[in-house]
Amino acid sequence: MTGRKGPPATITVRFSVRPGQGEPDDFDLGDMVWEGERGRVVSAGHVPDQGMMIHLSVALLLHQLGPLLSGKRRTLSYAGIGSSFRLDFRHDGKGFVSVASKGKPVGRVRAEDLAQTVLRAAEELAQEGSSSLPADSGARNDCLAAVREFRVTMEAMEATGTGVAEA
Repeated sequence: MTGRKGPPATITVRFSVRPGQGEPDDFDLGDMVWEGERGRVVSAGHVPDQGMMIHLSVALLLHQLGPLLSGKRRTLSYAGIGSSFRLDFRHDGKGFVSVASKGKPVGRVRAEDLAQTVLRAAEELAQEGSSSLPADSGARNDCLAAVREFRVTMEAMEATGTGVAEA
């Protein structure tokens, strides 16, 4: 953690679809907000714009975070699709993950807590944003599949109680 005593640190995550884009489609632009005890990073409000194809970007994030959280990888540099928004993750092998963006720290949390937080945000996007996409939408289907797969990874982490899923 950060050297202080008390409850474990938390990170909050939010994914959103930008309003006013017309009919929903696979390439809707959206944003991410990550906030922790050391800082806050957002994709909105930058020049150049760091908004991303949100449905596809969340699916990619879930696919890439799985191996990090399961202990198969120690580091991950993630970039949103069609965006320069970047997040850097580092798993310490002891059950904690540090999150930063372009060298700016966001926070350090238990891997299980990060998994739950990201899953909750992805499920909210799937319910609120992706649900308006057509049933045959590739982005919708990929996002929903990524949520299901990520949930399995998270459940495996919880079953081991170590912050690392057994291979």
